[in-house]
Amino acid sequence: MHRDEHRLNQLTGAIIGCAFRVANRVRCGFFEKVDENALCVELRKAGLKFEQQARFAIMYDGVVVGEYVADLIVEHTVLLEVKAVKTLDEIHMAQCINYLSATGLPVCLLMNFVKPDLEYKRVRGNGRRIE
Repeated sequence: MHRDEHRLNQLTGAIIGCAFRVANRVRCGFFEKVDENALCVELRKAGLKFEQQARFAIMYDGVVVGEYVADLIVEHTVLLEVKAVKTLDEIHMAQCINYLSATGLPVCLLMNFVKPDLEYKRVRGNGRRIE
């Protein structure tokens, strides 16, 4: 395994651990913003650097045609998309793939806090999923 891949796996593992701590303490039923803010507390406690509500321009033919606002970007490497929905489906996966394409980041963690147990998907820039 390459060093970069190992580092990425360690980082995503640490982030998922933070998310499980939030899911176990906050429980389900809150709005996405509550889960996102609680996740920020855990990321900070874990010593991870992050940017909340990071803005990215969407370009088309050299022209800005829109904007994407990432829930969280951790260590300038992992994009986090926080959800509070009944279940994650393909539209959420497609959203992550589009965001990865727009940002050039290697991986997105799609996290759903609405169920009693945290539901998450790891989406790679090439569209490959790892649960």
